[in-house]
Amino acid sequence: MTGNLDWNPAAYARFADLRLRPALDLLGRVGALPAGDVVDLGCGAGSVGPALRDRFTGRTIVGVDASPAMLAEADRSGAYDAIRAADINDWVPEAAPALIFSNAALHWLDGHEGLVARLAALLPEGGVLAVQMPRQYGAPSHRFLRDFAAEMFPDRFDFSGWVPPVDAPVAYHRLLSPLGRADVWETDYVQRLAPVAEGHPVRRFTESTAMRPFAEKLDAAELRAFLARYEAALAAAYPVEADGSVLFPFRRLFFVLTRGSIGSV
Repeated sequence: MTGNLDWNPAAYARFADLRLRPALDLLGRVGALPAGDVVDLGCGAGSVGPALRDRFTGRTIVGVDASPAMLAEADRSGAYDAIRAADINDWVPEAAPALIFSNAALHWLDGHEGLVARLAALLPEGGVLAVQMPRQYGAPSHRFLRDFAAEMFPDRFDFSGWVPPVDAPVAYHRLLSPLGRADVWETDYVQRLAPVAEGHPVRRFTESTAMRPFAEKLDAAELRAFLARYEAALAAAYPVEADGSVLFPFRRLFFVLTRGSIGSV
């Protein structure tokens, strides 16, 4: 993970099953690999580590993250042979890895054109860069955060020049194609969020991720006012079902780049 403040593994793990499914879908599209390590880039608490270990038996599995709290959890999972503390923007492997696997991490970083090219250049011929990123920014769950923050606290939030951190799938295909064989796709997951004791289920989902940059800039009273407005809007956009659950569509973008094999799937 990235960011100035450390992450809360317990809060992030609250919806671990929903967040793991896209990683497994991405892993299912990774084919044969050359010799080398498998790197879980932005590994967080290590939720993907066991799946990587099962899939790539006999390979060295390396977890990389910038969050000390998340790395401690990842280390406790026992899925990794090595743990490395590093910012993704600065990370350089000790040797060319066979696979750089990044699940829900790169969307926190800017400059994807340069970042993706840099990561691809770290791979050997036939090496794979596999990435999943949320692309939920136009949905009410994320749009409300920007709109309300800008209206309520214009001294701290200005989105007049804002552009989504994750581009459209065709943009990534154009970016990746000169680097190798590109496989790019997008999936809308209809997630059922279980009832919660307090607040709206979607707010509970976003509070450990998308809401963090907003909450970090608000004091306690401001955050209460912000959440009250956010919750009311979420209730209209994502109505509660008869059993108290909420159906929450969530869009994610995926790509798998095989280095050096020019063409497309």
